[in-house]
Amino acid sequence: MPIPIAGIDPGSHILVFPYPAQGHMLSLLDLTHQLAIRGVFITILVTPNNLPVLSSLLSAHPTTITTLVLPFPPHPSIPSGIENVKDLPAGGFKSMMVALGDLHTPLLDWFHNHPTPPVAIVSDMFLGWTHHLACQLGIRRYTFSPSGALALSVIFSLWRYPPKRAEPQNENEMIRFPKIPNSPEYPWWQLSPIYRSYVEGDPTSEFIKDGLSANMASWGIVINSFSELERVYVDQLKEELRHDRVFAVGPLLPPSNSTISRGGSSSKDVLSWLDTCASQSVVYVCFGSQAVLTNEQMEVVALGLEKSLVNFVWSVKEPTAGHVTGKYGKIPAGFEDRVAGRGVVVRGWAPQVAILSHDSVSTFLTHCGWNSIMEAVAAGVLMLTWPMSADQFSNATLLHELKVGIRASEGPDTVPDSGELAELFSKSLSEKTRVERERAKEFGSAAKQATSENGSSWKELDRLVANLSH
Repeated sequence: MPIPIAGIDPGSHILVFPYPAQGHMLSLLDLTHQLAIRGVFITILVTPNNLPVLSSLLSAHPTTITTLVLPFPPHPSIPSGIENVKDLPAGGFKSMMVALGDLHTPLLDWFHNHPTPPVAIVSDMFLGWTHHLACQLGIRRYTFSPSGALALSVIFSLWRYPPKRAEPQNENEMIRFPKIPNSPEYPWWQLSPIYRSYVEGDPTSEFIKDGLSANMASWGIVINSFSELERVYVDQLKEELRHDRVFAVGPLLPPSNSTISRGGSSSKDVLSWLDTCASQSVVYVCFGSQAVLTNEQMEVVALGLEKSLVNFVWSVKEPTAGHVTGKYGKIPAGFEDRVAGRGVVVRGWAPQVAILSHDSVSTFLTHCGWNSIMEAVAAGVLMLTWPMSADQFSNATLLHELKVGIRASEGPDTVPDSGELAELFSKSLSEKTRVERERAKEFGSAAKQATSENGSSWKELDRLVANLSH
């Protein structure tokens, strides 16, 4: 049943447009669920091959959520039949941003022909062009950020106040962000690859720059975070944008008591195995839906787990088209036999929310993708950080600042020392990290409170719905 909210018109109709990458799509669909239970009518725009991702959401809300399926626009860099970034190599997200821009005209036609068209658009930050569409239609566009408030502040700052480089050839030149609280700084190579690869006058670069600038001009911004975690950065965004329409509504997670699952089939075997493990005795290792480790990195992680003697679950992403055959994602020969009984390797999709929430899991070696962080924070789990790219370095900064994360490594090409990794795995389950593990539990409680009735994120969702409808 929709939650009745005073003063809200239950007939409000909005368009939700996710960007087709796992880390972007899932949290926006979780937001869509939250809007639907608050009485908002929603049309979700997808291309045909992404439709299956919506099945559980559509069956949970058969009367309030409908779909708009538009053909995927062809692009020279995207093979026919591929419509999701997860099936593309690392640089594929830029081609996807450009390809989806070609939906502008068909989407405009759809709006003009709809008897009761949406009164607002909520679209991913990688679809900034939808702001111009909303302006054409005279409606509001809200940017959905799958990144946290600190990472978003860094991205906005790069485009709004481009840093002056003293040593253009030096990849390690430190870039400072004095306008952002705590003045974070990063070596050049850790900054957004979209920003670093910008070439003035290049049509793709200019299209992407225009879209990211349009995000800042949008009517509002919705962030998958919560004020107890990132209050200073949320406040900084409001100050920078000169309005208060920044809504921190996280952690956005699939509802535990519903049929809406986090994509993929649940691996019951893993959860059954975790049931046999002692409380707070397991390390979970996963590098997200995009990153694939090199064979050398695989070797080091495997050795670290083996030497540490800890219980573990390791979720391994297999290489996709574009990865050099034989160079990535190989589990070392004999490893699984040697760790049988105390470790489980999951190939492909793992039920991450369920694993992190399991009482036996204490620690998470993560690439610091924001969805993974939100899931771990909500579960009260300590994180070992190995950021690889994109916003992950900013996310790691936040975890270290809040003392809920410990540095394991950084960078997509780094090969850490297996002995040091082994020591860190052992230490993360011991008395030596008691303070950090207690901090993680405190933030887990704060996340639960934020999303409970009258918590900060609950109230932010209500404020968003009120804003959407007026």
